[in-house]
Amino acid sequence: MFIQTEATPNPATLKFIPGEPVVSGAPRDFRSFDDAEASPLAQRLFTVNGVSGVFLGADFITVTKEDGEWQHLKPAILGVIMEHYLSGSPVLNDEAGGETVSEEFFDEDDAEIVSTIKELLDTRVRPAVAQDGGDITFHGFKEGIVFLHMKGACAGCPSSTATLKHGIENLLRHFIPEVSEVRPI
Repeated sequence: MFIQTEATPNPATLKFIPGEPVVSGAPRDFRSFDDAEASPLAQRLFTVNGVSGVFLGADFITVTKEDGEWQHLKPAILGVIMEHYLSGSPVLNDEAGGETVSEEFFDEDDAEIVSTIKELLDTRVRPAVAQDGGDITFHGFKEGIVFLHMKGACAGCPSSTATLKHGIENLLRHFIPEVSEVRPI
């Protein structure tokens, strides 16, 4: 098994590509060992000293570190991922289901605008963000403000504000005049 690694715009996060499917369906974001009970792989990764976050995408894993140097953490993380896949253990427990979706908020009169926002996010934003090892999902729309949830490499990334303001906000404002601002939650 050969696991590729890629840098992400977030220096605290590294993307690992095992060359095999990771999760089907919604990506999963874990912020602690206890939070990761649905994923044996994520729990194993949290046993590596310095790991503070694990994000599981369709074909990649991003790992966020709280301290330490990648030159020391990377070999241990690669070993854990390889050991997990070779063991035949599942990435997610069968009963894990999809990620819990937080309640969205928006006025029913804005349903058509929200539908367009979600379509643009799904077709133009999320594929690009996945390339960087993260995900961005819709959370709400109120008084012209779009609220987005940033996950994986996007959470805590120094360039996330620029991505939101100069990338996503400009895109949404171009196609949807009712959008005045984009904010992370």
